[in-house]
Amino acid sequence: MKDLLSLQDLTTNEILDILSLAHQLKADNKAGRQHHLLAGKTLGLIFSKSSTRTRVSFEVGMYELGGYPLFLSSNDIQLGRGESVYDTAKVLSRYLDGIMIRTFKQSDVEELAKHSSIPVINGLTDLLHPCQVLADLMTVQEYKGDLTGLKLCYIGDGNNMANTLLQGCVKVGMDISVATPEGYKCDDKIIAEVLKTAKTTGSNVTITTDPTLAIENSDAVYTDTWVSMGQEEEKQKRINAFKGFGVTSDLMKSAKPDAIFLHCLPAYRGYEVDEAVIDGSNSVIFDEAENRLHAQKAVMVTLMK
Repeated sequence: MKDLLSLQDLTTNEILDILSLAHQLKADNKAGRQHHLLAGKTLGLIFSKSSTRTRVSFEVGMYELGGYPLFLSSNDIQLGRGESVYDTAKVLSRYLDGIMIRTFKQSDVEELAKHSSIPVINGLTDLLHPCQVLADLMTVQEYKGDLTGLKLCYIGDGNNMANTLLQGCVKVGMDISVATPEGYKCDDKIIAEVLKTAKTTGSNVTITTDPTLAIENSDAVYTDTWVSMGQEEEKQKRINAFKGFGVTSDLMKSAKPDAIFLHCLPAYRGYEVDEAVIDGSNSVIFDEAENRLHAQKAVMVTLMK
C-alpha cells in the first residue's frame, strides 16, 4: 500500500490487517497507552468539503500518534485558486509526510497520488468514502465477530457510501444487499467490479429497488442522508423520490432481531431513519463514529510509519 484511494485497490488481507491494527490501537487507547508511532511526521489535511468527523478524527489521531496535523482549507492553499494538482502534489511532497484530502472529484485524489512521492489518503469524494467504511467494518467486527458470511443491508441513495460499502463488504467476504430508488442506483462501473470480486470471495450481492427484500435476515442495516453536500437544490425532489426508503421500526423487523443499525452521520431523523431506530438499542452509530479515529490511525500508521 502506497495510498488509500479506494478499497477496491486493497487486498482482503490488507483490509483485515488495517482492521486488526485499529482494534489494537483502540484497546491501547482505552488502557491509556499511547504509541507515538508517527513522531516527527506531518500530515497535511486538505479540505475542499467541510466535515465534523473527518477533521476532528484525523487531527486527534495524528496528535495521538505523536505527529503534527496541518489543516489546509481551500482558502489556505493555491489549489483552491487554480494551481494545478500536479504542482500542488510536487510541492507538498517536499514539506509533508502524508496528505489526506476530502474533495469532490475522485480523479483529483487519484491525480494527487500519482504525482506525490508521499502517501495520499482519500478522506471522501463524491464517488467513494473508504475511511468511513473501514470504521464501519471495524464496528461490525466488534459486535458480530468474524465478518465472513455476515449480511449488511444498505437502504437509500446509491452514493459514495453505498459504492464503498459494496467494495468493502465484498472484499472481506460479507454478503451485501443495496436498495435504492429508480434513478439513484450505485455507480455502474463499481457494481461491475464488485460482482467480479464477489466471484472470488464468495460474497452474495443483491441490487434492488425493494427495501423489504434487501433487509431480510440482515446482520447490519445501514443508511445515509438522502441529500448529500452539494445537492441541497435537489432536496424536495429527493425527499419525494425516497419515500418508502426510510429505515423504520417496522422495516427493521425483517432484519435479524440482533441486527445492528449504522449511519455515517450527519443524520436527519424522520427522513432516512426514524428516531426510534437511530436512538434505539440496536443503534451503534456513536461507536461507529468513534471508530473513525481508530481505523484512520491504523491507516496512517500503515502508510506513514
